[in-house]
Amino acid sequence: MTPRHALLPLALSLACASAPAFSLTPPAPQGLQIRDLASMDRYSSPTLSPDGRQLVFAKRTVDFAANKSATSLWIEDLFARDSAPPKRLTPDGWSVNSPAFSPDGKTVYFLSSKSGSSQLYSLPLSGGAPKQVTAFDGDVGGFQLSPDGKRIAFNAEAYPDCAADLACSKKKLDAAEKSKATGKVFDRMFIRHWDAWNDGRLNRLFVTDLPAAGKTASSAKLISGEVIGDVPSRPFGDSSEYTWSPDSQSLVFSARKADAKEPWSTNFDLYLVSADGGAAKNLTASNPAWDTGATFSADGKTLYYRAMKRPGFEADRYGLMALDLASGKSREIAPQWDRSASNIVLSADGKTIYTTTEDLGQQPLFGVDIASGKATRLIADGTVNSPTLAGKTFAFTRNTLKSGDQIFVGGLDGAPERAITPSASQILGNTQFGDFEQFEFKGWNGDSVYGYVVKPWNYQEGKKYPVAFLIHGGPQGSFGNGWSYRWNPQTYAGQGYAVVMIDFHGSTGYGQAFTDAISQHWGDRPLEDLQKGWAAAQKKYSFLDGDKACALGASYGGFMVNWIAGNWQQPWKCLVSHDGVFDQRMMGYATEELWFTEWEQGGTPYEKPAAYEKFNPVNHVKDWKVPMLVIHGQQDFRIPVEQGIGVFTALQRQGIESKFLYFPDENHWVLKPQNSVLWHDTVNGWLKQHIGQ
Repeated sequence: MTPRHALLPLALSLACASAPAFSLTPPAPQGLQIRDLASMDRYSSPTLSPDGRQLVFAKRTVDFAANKSATSLWIEDLFARDSAPPKRLTPDGWSVNSPAFSPDGKTVYFLSSKSGSSQLYSLPLSGGAPKQVTAFDGDVGGFQLSPDGKRIAFNAEAYPDCAADLACSKKKLDAAEKSKATGKVFDRMFIRHWDAWNDGRLNRLFVTDLPAAGKTASSAKLISGEVIGDVPSRPFGDSSEYTWSPDSQSLVFSARKADAKEPWSTNFDLYLVSADGGAAKNLTASNPAWDTGATFSADGKTLYYRAMKRPGFEADRYGLMALDLASGKSREIAPQWDRSASNIVLSADGKTIYTTTEDLGQQPLFGVDIASGKATRLIADGTVNSPTLAGKTFAFTRNTLKSGDQIFVGGLDGAPERAITPSASQILGNTQFGDFEQFEFKGWNGDSVYGYVVKPWNYQEGKKYPVAFLIHGGPQGSFGNGWSYRWNPQTYAGQGYAVVMIDFHGSTGYGQAFTDAISQHWGDRPLEDLQKGWAAAQKKYSFLDGDKACALGASYGGFMVNWIAGNWQQPWKCLVSHDGVFDQRMMGYATEELWFTEWEQGGTPYEKPAAYEKFNPVNHVKDWKVPMLVIHGQQDFRIPVEQGIGVFTALQRQGIESKFLYFPDENHWVLKPQNSVLWHDTVNGWLKQHIGQ
């Protein structure tokens, strides 16, 4: 047998005989390309062990050829002297999510569909293969371990009339799928939500004992039974909407009743229920708006949570609340702090709430003193998410206009920040990103309005560059200092374009009054901001070529593009409207979450018909003349596909240059890797056709 080391010279000689001379020339630099964006690794879910020593996180990788992704868990010993890189924790071939440590820090739990359905698994840090913990009839959607480590709370889809019997729900679902009759009778809304038709099941909350080693749990107790509603909420809720009490004897969950009024209600309440089942107590019945994010104090006497004040308004400010569980009295902690809290993490001494919130085009971490309500910015710049604290260790994710999410530890009490995962530049190597700058101008009502300009990746002084003018959705949203895998300004900068983005009235992070200003004013105040922002950007940045510019937007941004088509045509050489509202009146009847249109237009279409017509793009079609690319997904139930088809029909009927990109398998967003590439290739091709590069 040939020694292993003897094979190396032979292998090298064979390689040298058939390969050209090795070159040390690095790859040529380039801007961000969509295939790189679609296939780059993504990092999320920083999870600390109870002592703060171990950090587990998720790493998502893409198989572009197979048009799918997989997620693995990785672990880092934060106290190791050699600062060794993170190690893979879960086996190859497994796709997993939702990591959580056991209370003793010796085991990591996670969800995986390795068995054919989503179930809970455990993996001891001492070594060994993952062990299946649950074997329920149906998918485990999310879970929370009890503080004493003895029980699991989890959510799963179930029919309300099946009580706690998950097997009953599976039998009903199987029978429905096998039926040769495909019709479905509805007697209330939602008939469909986001991208899925209602099959009668709800997300329901269960509790089961952690099984003994080598066993699996297959039965559970329904504890949200009398509260008929989704726990967690649809379409974006998760297991953070329920939490255990410190003594592991009860849980608090957030829920909205699934009744005939649900599609126009934002009344989520917090319910306290015994982990053994029984009647649930409504803790926030006095507030008809949204209550969520419950977090217990260490002694279990106080419940902290986030609450809105105005019913029917999904973009109201989330205030930080403290509820004394003995007296039932609640108070707002920081009523003068004009920002909307995104999460709640308690400091070790219980005196401070750490929370992230949008703030002037950034999303920093703030510390809010519970006694005084004073808010202090602690970690600034970029978009901070997923804060978590254990022992003396603080972990979080942050992204910017130049990088996707990186996981960091540190940043509090003078501790330096330490990056655990790589930045986009480190992942992509030869990719260069366009520099960016925030600017300010006077917009509607003389208010200060902010925007960002992103330079082309290959920017040179003295040159002028065509412009992609991006308009964000929401409309209560923001194009701030953050990263996106769908609307990323660096993909345009990577094609050699300059990018301009305006946070018009209605945007978040500038105070609630600024956010409120867009409601019932979709077509005037924001348009004035966009016009003044475009003028201010051209005046300030001489490299912007105002004669070569296209406007692009999605959702509300798509509405604004449709509105611009009839009300502000002059600057634009082309337009791109993705999933945009075309007919406000029909949108009010066809969208699934009715509270959205009813709040934004001041009532229902039959109560306030004039409001729906005031800023209705369909009424200005005769004035359209700018070439437009229209994009829509069949599974978009927020803004149904007929809205996009209507836009394309209006363009084609008038002979206006236009294209329609249709996705039969995408919702309000384009998520599949190869569909994302097609989206960007089509958009970039449209821009190149009309403004060059």
